[in-house]
Amino acid sequence: MAANEASPAARTAALFPGQGVQRPGLGAPWSTSRAWELVEEVSQAADLDVAHLLLEADADHLARTDRAQLAVFTASLLSWRSLEDVADFASDTYVHAGHSLGEYTALVAAGALSAYDGARLVAARGRAMARAARSEPGAMAAVTAGQAATEVLVAEVRVDHPALWLANFNGPRQTVVAGAPDAVEALGRRAEILGVACTRLAVSAACHTPLMGPAAEELAQALESVEFAPVHAPVVANVDAAVHTRGADWPALCLAQLTGPVHWHGVLGTLRDTAGCARLLDVGPGRTMAGLARRAVPELAVQRADQLLPSPV
Repeated sequence: MAANEASPAARTAALFPGQGVQRPGLGAPWSTSRAWELVEEVSQAADLDVAHLLLEADADHLARTDRAQLAVFTASLLSWRSLEDVADFASDTYVHAGHSLGEYTALVAAGALSAYDGARLVAARGRAMARAARSEPGAMAAVTAGQAATEVLVAEVRVDHPALWLANFNGPRQTVVAGAPDAVEALGRRAEILGVACTRLAVSAACHTPLMGPAAEELAQALESVEFAPVHAPVVANVDAAVHTRGADWPALCLAQLTGPVHWHGVLGTLRDTAGCARLLDVGPGRTMAGLARRAVPELAVQRADQLLPSPV
């Protein structure tokens, strides 16, 4: 077995969501749980009142990229920590994967990073991305078409609007594009002519494209300041859809993810085929990960983490 392959015994994958699932009161389900002590640790690392983000912030306050990312990271980690109180939960049998921002939660859950260092990276990444978006505003849109069809559509639009890229390969029938606002708007018009559904996303940044390049230096400095574990539980990376178990891999992978596409459909395929997972567990707020998994790998069992937790949390 290659050094970076998952053990056949690891039969369940924990999936962590990215930005977009934030909402007011995000942390309420865990506010009285033993896991809540984590919030103070994240607040200290990020130099921000994360409890306010999770319990009191309104939608407008959470709309800013850096705040949204910290809120989703912390809520997802609270969900994971709460699972440790379940009697038959064995965290060391899991493979991990996270969509975009969720990859940082996956790294903490897998033991590649401490929660403190994970929060420092998320805070730095969010700040850097917010600054890059203010300097070079962007847009994103979800196209209800596969990768090949969307690549053709992007190529047509790029003739007149070159600042346009494929950002997320989410499944067999969903691909996300990102770029300059005028380019994404032009793609939407072209998609409508062709009868292809195209939904603009509520973001002002072109995530996972070269427009995030200005954020790379700040993230690189943050990555140099944290300590990755030499060896950790398996994590399937966004940028190459490969299983990684060595901490030394992640600085380069995190930087590549900032400006390159998320191969989520490939990640799910790796969890099924290489990691041998029979079950996928959607950990954290929202139902996005479960929905994508059910469409992309319908042969696998999919559960929500809250189905395993006692009620109330």
